[in-house]
Amino acid sequence: MMPTSEALMAMLPEHFLLGGMVLLILVSLSRGLRRWALALSLAVTAGAALAAFWLAATGTTVDVFPGQFSVSPTILATKGALLALAIPVLLMGRTDFAREGAGDTEFPLLLVSSLYGLSLLPSADSALVLFLGLEMLSIPVYALIVLAFRRSVAAESALKYLVLSGAASATFLMGISLVYGTTGSMAVSAFGEAMRQPDLLARTSTVLVMLALFLKAAVVPFHAWAPDTYEGASVPVTAYMATLSKAAVLIVAVRLFSGVTVSGASVELMAILPLVSIVWGNIAAIRQTNLRRMIAYSSIAHAGYLFYAFLGGAEGRSEAVVFYLVVYSAANLLAFAALPAHEDDAARDRMETLDGLFHRDPLSATLIAVAMLSLAGLPPFPGFTAKFLIFKTVVAAGYGTYAVLGLVGSFLGLYFYLRVIQRMFMTPVGAGASPAAATWMPRVAGVLCLAATVALTIVPGWFLSRI
Repeated sequence: MMPTSEALMAMLPEHFLLGGMVLLILVSLSRGLRRWALALSLAVTAGAALAAFWLAATGTTVDVFPGQFSVSPTILATKGALLALAIPVLLMGRTDFAREGAGDTEFPLLLVSSLYGLSLLPSADSALVLFLGLEMLSIPVYALIVLAFRRSVAAESALKYLVLSGAASATFLMGISLVYGTTGSMAVSAFGEAMRQPDLLARTSTVLVMLALFLKAAVVPFHAWAPDTYEGASVPVTAYMATLSKAAVLIVAVRLFSGVTVSGASVELMAILPLVSIVWGNIAAIRQTNLRRMIAYSSIAHAGYLFYAFLGGAEGRSEAVVFYLVVYSAANLLAFAALPAHEDDAARDRMETLDGLFHRDPLSATLIAVAMLSLAGLPPFPGFTAKFLIFKTVVAAGYGTYAVLGLVGSFLGLYFYLRVIQRMFMTPVGAGASPAAATWMPRVAGVLCLAATVALTIVPGWFLSRI
């Protein structure tokens, strides 16, 4: 039996978040303390991230609940990186949710509650813990979308996300129940065992699980909910959904495919749908006149890149996926944090609003340009390194044709990323230009994301050696 003190220490990040949830509930009940909700949520999230990094640095390796929940330096480093990426989201939320005195406590509370579910996923050793973490992450997001009180379509977007996310959860549950029926185990390793079995029940179970992950990650043809939901949510909620919420799905995939080499009919499923996502996401993004919808289609393409990594062998897959998630999340958060404020939220991210942004706000334009170049995967930005690692695993596994097709599809994305830069730097100031001044908290969030992007550009090996 593990000593209680050792178990408590191993789950220190989760205890920070759980304690923060309780304190935020108490703060929300007192009108005089509500103004401290954001500061408290920032302290709790930063404390959880630092605790994870500290435990990783000390080499903590513990089976907290054998067969259910465990930690290791790699798991803790991944957990710390994901939690640290939530800090810019909280900073961005100050402008959107405190401007009219609504959502100023609900947003931090719901976000910290969602982060608790996220923190469970890297440590999950059973399908039950994976499902619990996914649901604890997703349920608060339904309410976060509705908190976009300045968007008339927020309720519709939340309903679409609720219905389709619920369908994905039901499919995932059906899949893991069939995995259990096939293998007699709920361990994450049972998924790989089911993939190696030739009978129909085992194949059905693995296909259902993969389709559920595709739906939650918005892989074509299960992508239709993403553009409407991203557009209907407020900017910080959209940023959270496009980054950490998507990262959670890929972390689940990493846990399930740990030690598994994809073979047989699963290769076509794991190659064709992500390839179609890459091509369709990039083509559809070209036609968008709204930055949030463009990012939605961009995220569909990036989901394709990420699932491409599972075509390769198990060695190096986890490092490639986690590095890509951190790079992708930092770039997306940087773009949203630098997006100028606007009195009309619906007009805030229209392309014409960005016209001539460099002449009005050089810092915001520069930060968005850095984000676009990294998302496009151009050197020397870290997006290039991230894509290189993904396609390297695909080529090393012997799927050179799929790698070439994926690279060709990725070139389609260059147009719409560079179009944003062209409009900001080379187009005259448009009639929809925002007169609202930038607030300092989103600026701080942008600087933090820029620092992360620069660090990942200069020393990617340092980060890769710790995941």
